[in-house]
Formats: sequence, C-alpha cells, structure tokens
Amino acid sequence: MKEYSKEQIRAKLQEIEQEEQVRIVYACESGSRAWGFPSKDSDYDVRFIYVRKPEWYLSIFTRRDVIDRPIDSLLDINGWDLKKALNLFRKSNPPLLEWLQSPIVYSEEGATAAWIRSISPLTFSPKACLYHYLHMAKGNFRDYLQGEQVNIKKYFYVLRPVLACLWIERYNTLPPVAFRELLDRMLDEGTELKAVIETLLARKIAGDELDYEPQIPLINQFLNEQITALERAATDMTARAADQDEQLDELFRAALKEI
Repeated sequence: MKEYSKEQIRAKLQEIEQEEQVRIVYACESGSRAWGFPSKDSDYDVRFIYVRKPEWYLSIFTRRDVIDRPIDSLLDINGWDLKKALNLFRKSNPPLLEWLQSPIVYSEEGATAAWIRSISPLTFSPKACLYHYLHMAKGNFRDYLQGEQVNIKKYFYVLRPVLACLWIERYNTLPPVAFRELLDRMLDEGTELKAVIETLLARKIAGDELDYEPQIPLINQFLNEQITALERAATDMTARAADQDEQLDELFRAALKEI
C-alpha cells in the first residue's frame, strides 16, 4: 500500500497554489488519521483554507469557492476559500472547527488560523454541533450496524459522534478531535463496554482486516440508548453564542492584507 509523506503532501499543496493562483493559509489532515484510528488502507483526507487576490472578491459574479483535487484512491485534497470558511464558521460548522484543531498540520501561514481559533469559543453553538454529530451517528448506525453481520469498522464512525455529543452535553464546549481522549473522558474505566471498544480499537490500529463480522450487542445497545437520549437532550441545548459578524469581517480584511 502506497503512503504519502508530509513533504509529498506539502508539494501537492504548493502545486495547487501555483495552478489556482491562491495562497493556502492552513492545511491539515481530517478523518480517521486525525481522529487517531487509521487502518492500513486509510486514505489521506487533506483539507485546507485558501485566500485569493483582493480583486477576485471585488466582482459582481458569484464564483466557485471550493478547490477539489482527488489525486488518487489514497489521497484526496479539498479546500475552502476563506470567505466561505468564515461564513460556515459563524454557523459553528463542526468539520471546520475540527480542521482547526487537527493534530496533523501540513502548513499554517500567517495569523489567520490562530485568529479564527481565538474566537471559536465565542461562535461555538452547542446545539448546532450536537445536531451535526447526532445526525452523523444516526445515519451510520442505521446504514451500517443493523443485522446479524455488520461492517465492524463502522462502529468507530458511530461511536465517535456519539461520544462527541456526550462531550458537548457535559462540557458545553467543542469536543476534542482525538477519539482516544473522547473514549477516556466519556466512558468509565474498567467497564465491559470500554474493554470491548478498546479491543476493537487495538485491532483497527494494528491493521487487522475489519470487515463483516457478527454484530456486537453490547456496543449496539449503548449506541441505541445514547442516540435516543441525545435526541431528547438536543432540544434543550443552547442555540448560538453572540454574533461576531463584525469581528469576522475584520478578520477577513486583515487576512487579505497580511497574505
């Protein structure tokens, strides 16, 4: 299986900068590699935020604000224009918030990403984020974990959003990116449930082939109970923090000047 080094990924990002005439202000890894449970066949999900020249924004036309580069079956690179990113940020967009906290950073130029992180607590919406993770958990649980034989690795794609929801419910803050931290903080040590999940996690990280296997009733019961409880809890969550629109406008202008 082919692997990409950080240097190779940075080289691809530089190629995109030259081809698209943009400046990438932040690039990171997302998905299973960032979450801490990649398997031997996990692809690279590189995500970035970019800025164009000021005159590009001074137009009467609506232009495409996304750059997609599916390099091959193993490397996928996708970026958002800063203006798009900030509009999603003001809605407390969880994928973007996760990008900014990724443990695998390929590049960070200037102060833009740091500025956005600094006001994240002010724009964080517990309700919006909880609904995002809950929707993800429900969809994956319904699609992959029903029946006697299930795609065993999909447990992580339901467990992680459920644990993220529990974090938001308990702490009212953005959940950590790392699955390990969520697992250790949200589930008590010494329980049978945690032991079963730990065994499954060790298998995935070790590169075991996690394909179709018998359903794990203990995990399914936990997920079903938590999803039901979280649906009730979501209605009482705080909707959104105070508006930071003026500050976001200033941040956007400052980024254009800096870059």
